[in-house]
Amino acid sequence: QVKLMESGGGSVQDGGSLRLSCATGDYFVDNSCVGWFRQRPGQEREGVAVIYAGGGVSYVADSVKGRFAISQNTAKSAVYLQMNSLKPEDTAMYYCGADVTCTRGTVASMRSPPPADEYRYWGQGTLVTVSS
Repeated sequence: QVKLMESGGGSVQDGGSLRLSCATGDYFVDNSCVGWFRQRPGQEREGVAVIYAGGGVSYVADSVKGRFAISQNTAKSAVYLQMNSLKPEDTAMYYCGADVTCTRGTVASMRSPPPADEYRYWGQGTLVTVSS
C-alpha cells in the first residue's frame, strides 16, 4: 500500500522556522513528482512547492518564494519543506502528495502551482500554526 507520511508541523511565532518532512519510502523514484500543498479552513488545497522525484528540478510558488524551499534526501526516500520567516497567513494543514504522471519537464515548465486533483497519493497532513 502506497503511503506518504508527513511530520514536523507545530506552533511557532511570527518570523519563526519549521522543517516539514514527507516520508515517501521507495514508491516515488523517477517519473513522478512529490509536492507540498496547504489547506486553510474553508479554502481549497493549494500547491506550495513541487520536486521531481528523480532529482534536479523543483518549483516553489510565488506566494512563498524566498521563504520556503523544497528538497529531497539523497536516498530519494523523503522530501522536505524548509519554511523560514513564517507568517500568520502560513497557518494551515500541510500535506504532501505524489503525482505519478508528472515528469521532469512538467516541473521545469511550471509557472503556477499545480492543481491538487492531479495528485493521486496523499499523506494525512501536519498542522502548522503561526501566531503573531
